[in-house]
Amino acid sequence: MSKGLITNELINERLEVKGFGEKQSEDFESALKAVLNHYHVQITDDFVNDADFYIYEESTADGYSVFVATHDQRQVNINENVYYYDSDLSGALEDSIRYSNGDEDYPEVIYVDDIYADYVECAIQNMFVYLAERFEEEVINELIDEGYEEYTEATELV
Repeated sequence: MSKGLITNELINERLEVKGFGEKQSEDFESALKAVLNHYHVQITDDFVNDADFYIYEESTADGYSVFVATHDQRQVNINENVYYYDSDLSGALEDSIRYSNGDEDYPEVIYVDDIYADYVECAIQNMFVYLAERFEEEVINELIDEGYEEYTEATELV
């Protein structure tokens, strides 16, 4: 016997419990917390020598700004770790978070020189959307297992 139809409201209610609902998507701090908790990562703008990943601005000898994204700030590879535009850093940050090895007791630490930079917000938004979509599929499957029916046009005819 069916418990009812799976609605967007029901899905969102379950997503909010997981930290990936509409309410969290509309608040950067909530989205940031949800993504970082999921991957067991901590982002800080307080410099630490033993961070697992670093993103910071550096000046060239002739006064231009470049951006460095590296696991080891003592061995920066110009071809792989230096970016001319800070907008390119969102991909590096996403990769660092996604492939982190942190766990709940020992989160991986990422240092960024500005936690409110556009590239941080862009990376977090992208990862939040990706995770929210994954969790939405999970929630729908859980609801089906609990006896709810998916909405289809055939359901409407019954």
